[in-house]
Amino acid sequence: MATAATAQLPRRPADRAVIWAVLALSAMGVIAVYSAISFLAETKSGGDTERFLFRHLLRVGLALGVVGVMSLVNYRWLARLSKVALIGSLGLLVAVQALGAVTNGAQRWLELGPISFQPSDLAKVALVLHVAVLLARKQDYIGDVTRGFVPLLVWIAPTVLLIGMEDLSTAAVLSMTMGAMLFVGRVKVLHMAAVGLAGLILAVGFLASSPQRAARMEAWTGIELFASNNEAVEISGADENYQADQARIAIAMGGLTGVGPGKSVQRDFLPAPYNDFILAIIAEEYGLVGALLVLFVFVWILGRGFLRVARGAPDPLGLFLATGLTTAVVLGGFVNAMVTCGLLPVTGLAMPFVSYGGTSMLATGAMVGILLNVSRHATS
Repeated sequence: MATAATAQLPRRPADRAVIWAVLALSAMGVIAVYSAISFLAETKSGGDTERFLFRHLLRVGLALGVVGVMSLVNYRWLARLSKVALIGSLGLLVAVQALGAVTNGAQRWLELGPISFQPSDLAKVALVLHVAVLLARKQDYIGDVTRGFVPLLVWIAPTVLLIGMEDLSTAAVLSMTMGAMLFVGRVKVLHMAAVGLAGLILAVGFLASSPQRAARMEAWTGIELFASNNEAVEISGADENYQADQARIAIAMGGLTGVGPGKSVQRDFLPAPYNDFILAIIAEEYGLVGALLVLFVFVWILGRGFLRVARGAPDPLGLFLATGLTTAVVLGGFVNAMVTCGLLPVTGLAMPFVSYGGTSMLATGAMVGILLNVSRHATS
């Protein structure tokens, strides 16, 4: 339990390095999205790129507003609501399976009138919060399977499973985030390895049961891994190769310094240049230098989140939160970059603060805001 001294309102300013990093990513994202959005604007609004730019600016503004608000809310107070938030998120994930809207072959969205959102983004934040609470509470007997590990698994397993049914990439990133938190929380490696093996077997089952997912994996490896005569698999596989090939062409055309701002050619060929493949547009227009600059900002957030915020956290809860939140944000950026470079199969995962997005950007804003709040309580 926090002492009266540690429970006081924050006395330190939030970590300015993280703030500047988020602002830099947002600024680079606005410029890249404005360039990449031309094809979408041409096909859906008669070439009105300003309409989509304004929509993106609004979402960026809302996300930065969420960062500011959450950075002022004491993370210990948020921790008290973590269980309720996670139960609500699980309910929404179940609702997606029954009532969710299907987009691009995936049933990930809930629609409430004119508003649509992905519950998986909300569940990701809630799970990190609640697992941090449980880890802090169970440190005295964390090595005990029944009292320490199983109660954690009771919340992690259904959340990851429900997300993975329609969004395997988000489930994988969330699983790795949980792994980092459990490792820092002194959970036995043997326990984590056993669950990891079970999760890997389950992931293979998810791949085999979905023609679209199987096609993505086969297109990436170039090997027929899952026996199927389904024509949809072959068509999808060709589409996935097309996306990956166009992304690599964009990177190759950019060279070291790029073709120049607004001069991308591949934005007219990539299916989602403003979202999943935004880094390809940055690499084409600003070259390897521009792409590495984006990745450096994520590395900077990683360093500050681990070495400054987590190490300086005043209590175990702050340590586990900083570890999980930093891992989730940075992994999202790295996985998106690896997909663009062809190091991972096409996933549909947005790059935090850079890609054109809605729910994911707000959820990322909440995670960064909580991280900043932990930094305001830091002791060093």
